[in-house]
Amino acid sequence: MTRTDQPRHGRTTRRRDVLISGASVAGPALAYWLNRHGYAVTVVEKAGALRHGGYPVDVRGTAVEVVRRMGILPRLRDAHVDLRRLTFLDEDGEEVASVSPHTVSGGAAGRDVEIRRGDLTAALHAAVRDDVEFLFGDSIDTLDRSGAGVDVTFRRGSRRTFDLVIGADGVHSHTRALLFGPEERFHRYLGYCFAVFTMRNTLGLSHETMMWNSPGRAAALYAVGDGDEVHAFLNFARPEPPFEAFGDPRAQRALVEEVFAGAGWEVPGMLAALREADDVFFDGVSQIRMPRWSSGRVALVGDAAYAPSFLTGQGTSLALVGAYTLAASLAGADHAEGFAAYERTSREFVTLNQDLVGQGEATLFPTTARALRQRNEMLRGLRSLPSAEGRPAHSALTLPELPRAGSEPRDPGAPGTVTAPIAY
Repeated sequence: MTRTDQPRHGRTTRRRDVLISGASVAGPALAYWLNRHGYAVTVVEKAGALRHGGYPVDVRGTAVEVVRRMGILPRLRDAHVDLRRLTFLDEDGEEVASVSPHTVSGGAAGRDVEIRRGDLTAALHAAVRDDVEFLFGDSIDTLDRSGAGVDVTFRRGSRRTFDLVIGADGVHSHTRALLFGPEERFHRYLGYCFAVFTMRNTLGLSHETMMWNSPGRAAALYAVGDGDEVHAFLNFARPEPPFEAFGDPRAQRALVEEVFAGAGWEVPGMLAALREADDVFFDGVSQIRMPRWSSGRVALVGDAAYAPSFLTGQGTSLALVGAYTLAASLAGADHAEGFAAYERTSREFVTLNQDLVGQGEATLFPTTARALRQRNEMLRGLRSLPSAEGRPAHSALTLPELPRAGSEPRDPGAPGTVTAPIAY
């Protein structure tokens, strides 16, 4: 892709070069908005190609407006999973209650979108692939910020200089480690671990989730449609993170089998499928909490800066909204002003959503026998399903309007507000 200069008010202005690390959600979304405002964008992704499949994710509240402004909302609605039922089972595999998924998630039926991660990634990539440079199968090795820009050495050996570098490379961000130090400084472990993988749909499930619980353990089968496969999910409470297992797939499988030994329902079959699965994702349930998201010409967005954990259901939405607000803050401003405005605009919204932890896991993952009994009694007592209006935190940010490309700098201190939910 050619980096051309653009005339501005009779002058020639060099396009600012931006490198984004990560091509999942926040990375291509940010690339889209920065490209619209005249930035020359390169996205580097360590995977050799786009990742397909993956567990379904939610696009809620303010994030729905982001994808609408990108023009991809119709495509996402076409791929909407439309989960219709969440059935809770007791330790013997007997039904406790069957409820609307929105009753638990706090989402809004008919407005929010649930979609396979791979489908969302493909839609984001398609929206920007012709306008930005993608480097698959590579990653950032080192950053040198001693000069006027950021000198980047890539894993495959090449070197380039960029005006800005943005880390959109997830909870275990390498960019964050290069910039701010070890993950342990910002990692807030929430007391759970989980494994996700696919297996055969032996129960014939359709557009539904079945969840079995015992104290401190949960097993779920999630059918996004009528296909032959389901997503299997095994979650368990653990006081300290199992650091010894995080880099060792064999240790991960052994730990999960140890924790779920003797469990009922379909768990033995899930453990057998786990042994053979080639798509296992294992991790601790955690958040990233940082006092600041940028340093010099390098900044972070999405999970790299403020992962909320899957307990909130807001990781994808925060990534989409953060990408938009970062681009809005940089449009017409230098990097120092832009990064400062990004934090002022987004931090309260991020904190509201991270603080959703504690409001959902008692329903999904009770850790004691007493809490499980109370949860089940509450579910059995539901005579009718409450309507889901959406949690206020999901739509608490009013998006700023992005200025036209090439416009004069505006006040970067107030690009948006955290107020009432947006209108659709």
